[in-house]
Amino acid sequence: MDEIKIKSTEHNYSIYLGYDIYKNLPQHLSTHYSSILILTDENVKKLYLKEVEESLHDYTVYTKVVKPGEESKTIDVFYDVHSYLIEMGCDRNSLMIALGGGVVGDLAGFVAATYMRGIDYIQLPTTILAHDSSVGGKVAINHEYGKNLIGNFHAPRLIIYDIKTLKSLSIKEIRSGYAELIKEALIANDSFFNNLLAVSVHSVNFNHLQNHLKKGIETKAIIVEQDEKEHGVRMHLNLGHTLGHGLETYFEYHTLTHGEAVAIGLLFSLYVSEQLLSAELPTKALFKWLKENDYPLKLKAINLKRLIKLMKSDKKAVNQSIQMVLLSRVGSPLTRKIDNHELEKYLREFFSNLGSDVL
Repeated sequence: MDEIKIKSTEHNYSIYLGYDIYKNLPQHLSTHYSSILILTDENVKKLYLKEVEESLHDYTVYTKVVKPGEESKTIDVFYDVHSYLIEMGCDRNSLMIALGGGVVGDLAGFVAATYMRGIDYIQLPTTILAHDSSVGGKVAINHEYGKNLIGNFHAPRLIIYDIKTLKSLSIKEIRSGYAELIKEALIANDSFFNNLLAVSVHSVNFNHLQNHLKKGIETKAIIVEQDEKEHGVRMHLNLGHTLGHGLETYFEYHTLTHGEAVAIGLLFSLYVSEQLLSAELPTKALFKWLKENDYPLKLKAINLKRLIKLMKSDKKAVNQSIQMVLLSRVGSPLTRKIDNHELEKYLREFFSNLGSDVL
């Protein structure tokens, strides 16, 4: 089992990665909580809820199940979970457990950040994608105008990452998760990036996957510890997300998974970096890898004005100006403001190169 320690101004916490480690959950709980609410979704409930509940037999445990997918990251579901906590008599010494992927983690974390002005929560990620979202304390729900626009910073007490849960993932979910690992590799160094380019999402070696997750988390941890509240270098973790989040919202979270949208966003960031910074980047190698692993890169007709409006609603925009994370080279991210004219020009060229129609 691997342990990664994260420093936070709120409190330090550990991430444990290993196989079949849910049974050890109680020994990591330093406080005897008055009650525990496990938040999960309908899919994960069938697979792992019973095992987690059984490990917590010495506690009063409640369970709240939500629908899978981004439709659960809404103000209505957020309010409903709060209501359930109140109805069950949960107090300020209660614990939230997020058992699921990034949606469950973001929702549970934001509920925990706001219930009775803040209670403890821990993350039990069950997707590759959640290795990124569970670390760093960013918790949020969506608004119809954009993703994660309503949120807070609230560090988890603990993250238990049981690798065996990843064996139940579909190829689509594996594909989605590896896009975030690619992002971290582009921020980190050539070695990590080239290592990931040897992976096929259709035949993942889970021993290698644990190493990839560990490296990805360590990359994020270094940045988060420098800039916990995203005033500076933490913005670099948004590489690929300016366009990625815009595409997710544009297609109403149905056409593309988060990772698939980020993959397109990564290609776009590399393209803009080449145009704006004359950077020499492995754009062709990344494109080839994405194609070989069946990422959906060619999209149906896109209304650029609508897409740009959504990109400007992103929480990273400043004074309605797009702030993009670019690369001067692999391992050297930076931020640049992109004006409307440049953005439309680059988007039009980029989507045309991918064979997508632009309106």
